[in-house]
Amino acid sequence: MDRLIYTALTGMNAAMDRQRVVANNLANSSTPGFRQEAFAVTPATLRDGSLEARAMAQGVVRGVDMTQGRVVTTGQPLDMAVRGNALIAFQAPDGGEIYSRRGDLRIAPSGLLENGEGLPVIGQAGPITVPAGTKVALGNDGSVLVSDPADPAGEPQVLDRIKLASPEGSAIAKGIDSFLRVPGGGVLPADPTAEITPGALEASNVETASTLVEMIEAQRSFEQRAKVISTASELDEAGARLMSMR
Repeated sequence: MDRLIYTALTGMNAAMDRQRVVANNLANSSTPGFRQEAFAVTPATLRDGSLEARAMAQGVVRGVDMTQGRVVTTGQPLDMAVRGNALIAFQAPDGGEIYSRRGDLRIAPSGLLENGEGLPVIGQAGPITVPAGTKVALGNDGSVLVSDPADPAGEPQVLDRIKLASPEGSAIAKGIDSFLRVPGGGVLPADPTAEITPGALEASNVETASTLVEMIEAQRSFEQRAKVISTASELDEAGARLMSMR
C-alpha cells in the first residue's frame, strides 16, 4: 500500500495529541496559577542518502510556558500570588516535593496549611501545621503569621515560612496532575529573596481566544489528513482495478 497512508496516519496521531494538550489548557483556563503546555510537531525521517519525499510527523509536548499570569486581588487573607519566577512548594501524595504557582491556601480541619487541591504547603522543616484557634495571615516574604484572636493588641508571631523555590538553572517537568517536578525526584532550592502578594491570586496564563484558535487548527489538521488517507485508498483501489483489466 502507498506510504502516503502511513505518513498521513502519523499526522493524524500528532493532531489528536495536539487536541488533547489544547483541551487540557482550555479546561484549566480558570485554574489559579496554571501553566499551559506547549506542543510541537516535527518531521521524523530516515536519512539513507535517498530523496525523502514524505516525512512522518512526530508530536510531543515541548515544555511548559512559564509566562506569568494576571494577578487578581481577592482580599482573602490566605490567598497569595508569587512575585517573579519562584514556585510554591507542596508535598505530593507520595511524600515527594512538587511545585506550582497556585496560591489559594486554606487550613484543613487537621490544622495543615494546604492549597485548593488539598496538598500540604511545605515550610522550612516540612508541612506547615497551624495551631488551633489562632488567626492566620501571610507576610510579604511568605511568612505564616499567627495571633490570638482574643488579644487584638497582640503582635503576630512568625510560625513558619512557606518554601518559595527557585527554578533558575534547574530542569523541571510538568506531570499529568499539572504540578511541576524535578526529574528523578530531586528538589529545588529555596529562594530567600522571593516575595508574595497576600490577598491576591495569579490567574492561569492560558489565553482563551488564542487557545480556541489552536483547537480549531488542530481539528482541521486532523480532517485534512483523514481526507488524504481517503484519497490514497481510492487511488489504490483504482490502481488495482487497472491491474485486473490487463
